[in-house]
Amino acid sequence: MLENTRLGGYRFLSILIACVTASLSMGFGQTAPRPTLDELLLRLQSNLDDYKQAIPSFFCSETVATSLNYSRKHQVTVTDSIFKVIRSASGALMESHEIQAVTGPPVPAGSFGGPGSIRGVLTGGLETVSTSQNACMHYVLEPVSDSNERGPYIIRFTTRPDSLRRPECVLHDEASGQVLVDPKTLRVTRMEFTAPNRVIDAAEIGTWHLSINYAPVVLMGKTFWMPSVLHSTAVPNESDDAVSYAFSSRYTDFHKLEVTSQMLPVR
Repeated sequence: MLENTRLGGYRFLSILIACVTASLSMGFGQTAPRPTLDELLLRLQSNLDDYKQAIPSFFCSETVATSLNYSRKHQVTVTDSIFKVIRSASGALMESHEIQAVTGPPVPAGSFGGPGSIRGVLTGGLETVSTSQNACMHYVLEPVSDSNERGPYIIRFTTRPDSLRRPECVLHDEASGQVLVDPKTLRVTRMEFTAPNRVIDAAEIGTWHLSINYAPVVLMGKTFWMPSVLHSTAVPNESDDAVSYAFSSRYTDFHKLEVTSQMLPVR
């Protein structure tokens, strides 16, 4: 009788352990549900709004390498600058550059028609993929592949046909591209797009490629995601020579900018 009782207890204990193990396995195996496209766009819009409201005036080091290929020549000019973003009294963010040094030959006058800098890269570039641009863009959330389940969320975007006539649209060119969103932080880590009919200068139309990598930066104890590396190339669609315009910029050493004012005595 005692032996049967022991066997029954062992069986009950074995079943209990098996049930607990199965429950733990199911619990550990479960993952958070994948966000929908609308949920991601709302989160990216929230990130953008928080950035615009909370980012203080700041400055950073900017190094831009401008490359010009024309008539079988290759020319590179490196410009080191202090890049400033100042918040005005109205709350608007204004960008400015203070050139510190230029290395390399100057670009021949009139020969560089490609985009040599990008305005708004540190004040609103991420607005390209947000709910505020729904009227300007068509968005598609790429499905997660079995081989890359832990990879970034990929949102592809294409400008809508009527977006060129809308003043509120960030991109005024016909363009398509994508952003990579980190699944843990839900922050954009990379943006890239192509504009096939970019006006390079008054006499040239070409294909423009742009990519921006983003990285976290801490200012005043708060983390902001800033551009770290930017690459841009522009190639004319029709050209007798192999002409291309390109530049790469790096942003490092971010610091809060103390904006001070001085009261002048009334004469």
